Amino acid sequence: MKRKRNVIYETWTDRIFDTINTILLILILIIILYPLIFVVSSSFSTSRAVIAGEVWLWPVGWDLAGYQAVFNHKGLVRGFLNSLFYMITGTVINVTFTIMAAYPLSRRDFLFRGFWMFLFAFTMMFSGGLIPYYLLVRNLGMLDTRWAMIIPNAMAVWNVIITRTFFQTNIPDELREAAQIDGCSDLRFVWSVVIPLSYSIIAVNALFYAVGHWNSYFDALIFLKSQELYPLQIILRDILIRNEIDAAQLSMYDVRDAMAREALKYRLKYSLIVVASVPVLSIYPFVQKHFVKGVMIGSLKG
Repeated sequence: MKRKRNVIYETWTDRIFDTINTILLILILIIILYPLIFVVSSSFSTSRAVIAGEVWLWPVGWDLAGYQAVFNHKGLVRGFLNSLFYMITGTVINVTFTIMAAYPLSRRDFLFRGFWMFLFAFTMMFSGGLIPYYLLVRNLGMLDTRWAMIIPNAMAVWNVIITRTFFQTNIPDELREAAQIDGCSDLRFVWSVVIPLSYSIIAVNALFYAVGHWNSYFDALIFLKSQELYPLQIILRDILIRNEIDAAQLSMYDVRDAMAREALKYRLKYSLIVVASVPVLSIYPFVQKHFVKGVMIGSLKG
């Protein structure tokens, strides 16, 4: 690229490079976007079109039977509200604990900082296993309670490391020293200075934790027995399983009903994916700006 009198002239090699980059980015966009479009289109298409493979881009034969089967389930609203509660409450606790752990670890004058950081990192490499995990939750009295979905996953070590790095690179020690001269305590400094300057990394943590809570189903399978506590993912799984069982129990004289249920099962999967994904996808545009900034600063620097 040549520069002459504050004017930039592109050479033919620059144009070829830009063209190749543009083509590659378009191909990557198509690879990422097409499966999403296919799932949405299949959820609105007829069962015959989905089974026959006629759906490529747009819905074929508009049909809402898949969504009707989902929304007619009596536990759907309850499951949605439960997932919303787990997501909001869990995310608030997660972000709070993450900041409480990350800020001391970012302080150079924190006593035995390396030792505590080693203990945090150790938990990422070794785990006690599923049975001790279950026994711990049971002994704490959280079995079949809402807290079993929140407390055991109250903090992710990887998020603590990212947040700690963000604090180290964006909260200078001189700022803390100036606040201490003015009589500011550590708690007041975190609340009045650190948090207002860390909205980007807080948004990153909130998005990570919120998506994790929304998609969580394994803990619910292990720890929850009451259907009133089931999250949305368990309800959607139950809808799919019930449809498969009902289709298998039909007699040979109910061939038409069996075929209809088998066809609905294919489309029901796509409808369930859309119902489970839309709430989380609707959050991302509001935190996209902070998300990109927080991930880049928190992971690349330091």
